[in-house]
Amino acid sequence: MDLDGKRIVLGMTGGIACYKVCELARRLQDEGADVQVVMTQAALKFVTATSMQALTGKPVFVDAWQADANGRVDDAMPHIALTRGADAVVVAPASADFIAKVAHGLCDDLLSTLVLARAPDVPLLLVPAMNVEMWSHPATQRNVAQVKADGATVLGPASGAQACGEVGLGRMLEAHELREDIVAFFQPKLLAGRRVLITAGPTFEPIDPVRGITNLSSGKMGFALARAAREAGAAVTLVAGPTALATPRGVQRVDVRTAREMHDAVMGYAHHADVFIAVAAVADWRVANPSKTKLKRTKGAPPALMFEANPDILADVATLKRPPYCVGFAAESDDVIANAQAKLQAKRIALIVANRAQDAFGADDSELHLVDAVGVTTLPRASKLAHARRIVAEIAARLQPR
Repeated sequence: MDLDGKRIVLGMTGGIACYKVCELARRLQDEGADVQVVMTQAALKFVTATSMQALTGKPVFVDAWQADANGRVDDAMPHIALTRGADAVVVAPASADFIAKVAHGLCDDLLSTLVLARAPDVPLLLVPAMNVEMWSHPATQRNVAQVKADGATVLGPASGAQACGEVGLGRMLEAHELREDIVAFFQPKLLAGRRVLITAGPTFEPIDPVRGITNLSSGKMGFALARAAREAGAAVTLVAGPTALATPRGVQRVDVRTAREMHDAVMGYAHHADVFIAVAAVADWRVANPSKTKLKRTKGAPPALMFEANPDILADVATLKRPPYCVGFAAESDDVIANAQAKLQAKRIALIVANRAQDAFGADDSELHLVDAVGVTTLPRASKLAHARRIVAEIAARLQPR
């Protein structure tokens, strides 16, 4: 669980997007977070405190003078006590009015007061939700710029249809998007300012208009690396072969089909990359004479296929005049370490990540081996995201400082 042990104060201001926060509260807890909800009076117009208490298992705070079941007012000063020891304050939805109050240091309710009274080491994450005209108004944009300058992180907004019937920027991000962004916020920014280029998935080499040669790569490892690199602060471009996987948050995706298409896409970005991670399972050969029409079953011998070599993407990037830091992947059926070491020398790169293809393709976890000129480091079986974060950390440690 990526948020295990994290204490999050989840603030809610008024807006129809409050309904999304019900799911967000559960998703954060699914990741191991301890969630304490604080609501404004306006938020209570959309979702009840009883609902949020049922979802989190904790009493919801609404004002600084809140009485318990016996009518007693807690003397613990909730505007101070609630954020002491918290790992973050997340306000979702954050209305235009609330952002304005934060920008100008105004505090006329419990939520705005605890934001102002939180300790300097407690980060503030604001999740805007408002009408498109409110969002684009110069006053709101000034306020957003100010809260960012003061150290707050602003997540969103998204663009799309709004409850008022208008369309544009101002929609609150969905709960699953916010969960990924909040998890990413807590990851070390080991690749901040770096540009990372990644290939992922299989390629497809056509035989005729409906058939082709491909492989069992799911793309999961490459997509996990794209997410991990983005979490680490990098600007990530993901060149993906045919796969139905969702694009990781904040990642630029380029879809390709064949090895030559992947090669062309990669070479277009490689000159500007600091790191290139070749995860894709690229076909070594393609059919030299693909049929323009569907091949039919006939008696006798099947149609003869002629093959020609595909470009070696990793080798071509590694031999650029100013190559990025190159990392290769080796999915082998046997002699995993020996084959990886041979590939390391043949490609003249710094690092190979090797695994057993039968165990890795399509799986959600695997065992990996990091192979370099010094030796071999084995990473025991773990999820692909956990491995991706470890690989990103290894790459960051090996990069030359700027």
